[in-house]
Amino acid sequence: MHSMQVTFSEIETLIIALIVLFIGKGVRASLPWLQRIDLPDAVVGGLLAAILALVARTAFGIELTFANQLHDLLLLVFFSTVGLSTKLSAILAGGRALIVLCVVTVLLITLQNLLGAGGLSFAGGPGTVLAWAREAEAAGLEMARTVGAGAVALATVSGALVAGPVAGYLIKRKNLHPAAAEHSREIFSTAPEGSGQVGGGESLTSLFAALLAISVSVYLGEKINFWGRDNGLVLPGFVSAPLAAVALANAANTCGLKLQLKPIETGGVVALNLFLAISLMGTPLAPMLTMALPLAINVMAQLLLTIPIAYYLLYPLLGRDYDAAVATAGFLGFGIASMPVAMVTMDEITKRHGPSPKAFLLITLAGAFFVDLANAMMAKLFLLLPMFRLG
Repeated sequence: MHSMQVTFSEIETLIIALIVLFIGKGVRASLPWLQRIDLPDAVVGGLLAAILALVARTAFGIELTFANQLHDLLLLVFFSTVGLSTKLSAILAGGRALIVLCVVTVLLITLQNLLGAGGLSFAGGPGTVLAWAREAEAAGLEMARTVGAGAVALATVSGALVAGPVAGYLIKRKNLHPAAAEHSREIFSTAPEGSGQVGGGESLTSLFAALLAISVSVYLGEKINFWGRDNGLVLPGFVSAPLAAVALANAANTCGLKLQLKPIETGGVVALNLFLAISLMGTPLAPMLTMALPLAINVMAQLLLTIPIAYYLLYPLLGRDYDAAVATAGFLGFGIASMPVAMVTMDEITKRHGPSPKAFLLITLAGAFFVDLANAMMAKLFLLLPMFRLG
């Protein structure tokens, strides 16, 4: 059978992603058990699209390829909105819980690497794998990119399927509720206080101010990346962009300019769902079949490692309350799959069970900033080990 290549443009990819989101929403609405396990629309629709792409390839010889520039930009936009919504005072409010989460994250990355260099493809996610694949291959791992891409694909699917149900089980079994939600929101919410906001409400001015802030954050993140590469530092864009955004937002706040966060947060949710839909619908299921067994064994081993750490270690250390359960979902999301999976899963959980600004803050800080810096250091250390020098 002759194969036919079908490549979608950026706008076509966007249109398909939007349709995929509506399909996911429709499927979840018709299957209540999917709602009960807190599986997001983007995950349901994206996986169905990936399966259809696999059928098109195997049954009809049609190879579907989606554009990736928009996909990459959406990721930077999402993390920029995270940074713009983060106040330094909120970071300090994380306190002991943030330290606990960071320590457990380092432990997870270390054990994942010992179990099969999984810190990059599991806790690291797609961006980290692509950023480090060349260095791994230079160290002697010739199939680093292929194996890494396959592991990321399976990890993304696995994380999306596991994070919500585990947290939902905790919430129901322990009968957890969002306690003192208003007090928690006052302490941990990143919403600006008082007057002096740039724009107001949903006005056109506030939308333009949000767009400008996001664009500048992405731009400054790129400049940080260029500087890093020139100085031998591998730093993914989804780390540098939010760092630039945090600096920008807090500098503006110091100068008396407080951004209206509602349009920023709305833009982040839109970017996050579209990014996840495009990521999953473009998952290369067919190549994965050729190495399905070793990848499946690795993924299963990583699940057997990560779930107990989250359930028996992180959840108790964070206080065994509702915020701890939601943060556990986020930890499983970025610990197995990626930060976007963590955020969209927590969003789904809080829509059903109630708000948890503390959990969002903790996961944002640990997952968007700390985990990638920790991964960078751990990757350097592990690539120095004799077992990775095959050439």
